[in-house]
Amino acid sequence: MTRLTPEPITLVGRIVRLEPLSHDHLSGLIDATNDGDMWDRWYTSVPRPEAMAAEIERRLGLQAEGSMLPFTTIRQADGQVLGMTTFMDIEPSVPRVEIGSTWNRGSAHGSGSNPESKLLLMTHAFEVWHVEVVRFLTHRMNLQSRAAIERLGAELEGILRAHVLDRDGRVRDTAAYSVLARDWPMVKAGLEHRLLRRERDRAPHADDGG
Repeated sequence: MTRLTPEPITLVGRIVRLEPLSHDHLSGLIDATNDGDMWDRWYTSVPRPEAMAAEIERRLGLQAEGSMLPFTTIRQADGQVLGMTTFMDIEPSVPRVEIGSTWNRGSAHGSGSNPESKLLLMTHAFEVWHVEVVRFLTHRMNLQSRAAIERLGAELEGILRAHVLDRDGRVRDTAAYSVLARDWPMVKAGLEHRLLRRERDRAPHADDGG
């Protein structure tokens, strides 16, 4: 059994690849956060363009401490930077991880990039690190994020009231979701089927000239 060791690694899928976060990704991440003004949502913590360099530094600092493994999400088709995601709250003794601090550029929403990213991350967590649980935490009022997490197959554990302060200093209620190791085979099958169906639906048909 491989011990949970948060060392930088590249995870590759058909739609996206997750590269270890680097300062080299700065300009692409600034462009991504401007696509749909992803930072302009009160219930999220997407960094503003002028704060992106500091956010990269923050995440890399947490990586150095061993509590976070941050990635840049990149589209396979053209190499465009889509956003960021991380393994966080890494606890080797259980072992467990949280997948979070995730955002993608507005034009990538609905493209399959998010479910494939989660499939890549959870496959690594459950099948390489052999974790007992993967958790997802999001703002109680972030209904878009909650719906996306539920479509992954995660179960709502409950609402953590007055859990943390948001970026504006307000007390935030947090919706907590999880996937257990025993849930993983079914969750994985559902995600793979969802992505395969999306690919099949988008493929050109013989009778349409494609």
